[in-house]
Amino acid sequence: MTSLTDRYIWAAGRSVPDGQRTEFGQELRERIGDAIDARMASGADQDAAEREALAELGDPARTAARYIDRPLHLIGPRHYLSWLRLLKTIAAVALPFGAAGILLGQLISGAPAGQIIGATVAGAISIAVHVFFWVTLVFVIVERSGSAPTEKWSLEQLPELPDSGRTARRSELIASLVLLAAFIAAIVWQHFGVVFRDGVREPIPLLNPALWSFWIPYFILLLVVEAAFAVAVFRTGWTWTLAIVNAVLNLAFIVPAMWLFLTGQLVDPAFLGAIGWPWGPTSGPVIAAGAAVAVFLGAGWDIFDGFRRATSDSTSRQVQPAL
Repeated sequence: MTSLTDRYIWAAGRSVPDGQRTEFGQELRERIGDAIDARMASGADQDAAEREALAELGDPARTAARYIDRPLHLIGPRHYLSWLRLLKTIAAVALPFGAAGILLGQLISGAPAGQIIGATVAGAISIAVHVFFWVTLVFVIVERSGSAPTEKWSLEQLPELPDSGRTARRSELIASLVLLAAFIAAIVWQHFGVVFRDGVREPIPLLNPALWSFWIPYFILLLVVEAAFAVAVFRTGWTWTLAIVNAVLNLAFIVPAMWLFLTGQLVDPAFLGAIGWPWGPTSGPVIAAGAAVAVFLGAGWDIFDGFRRATSDSTSRQVQPAL
């Protein structure tokens, strides 16, 4: 053999632990010698036979990995499904709640709208990167240690049959999430809203700025919870538990909002004065009462509709699907 074989054995041995390197080099040298002898017996000259034998072995690092049974991938098929399931589960929890926490912190600190949006988006991306990195790193270590058992599949993991109403609920989910996002954006935007009075551009908020100390963050947090509730309805359909949660969320939003409205704490008086709103001693109570009645009727219908849907979906689930 020439220095070509020595170079190949040295390149392959670099990635083999010290305790195995001598034995590995001897076995590899014998294997290369046998391959060269076989080719020379077929009529090839020594140089050509050696080159063909080394080319057939391929990358020396791959040869060494096969010898010490080291995987040449981050996560192989043995642990891939466990990695994917855990990644989805953690991301589904960490991303929305992390982004909501960042958004709430920016709102409480009184940051400008552009900074709020930028910080929330950047924070969500950072959370996603960290979740992916750390979950993957754990499984890389597990893959190479070989100490963790392979997840066993069982019949209990079979998914439920497709829900016939899932398509309709998907449309409702998309509409709900869009409206809730628009509502949150409107609450933030109104703080920087612009009113033109006598041709002069003035930044006058619609809601009382004093509410940023507690009530506005409270309402925004409720809207985030409403988004999570909409996702839960999409995943499971209406249940009696979700109908009760729907009623609680409605009351948690409507009752304090109407109390603030009726006591004159909700809307900034400067805004009403700027737009010339007819909030006089006679018309004011009538307008307030009419608005309160309309809001409570709407909330009452939404609560009733939740229990109606829970009853309907509960009846549908009792019917066995036809195969």
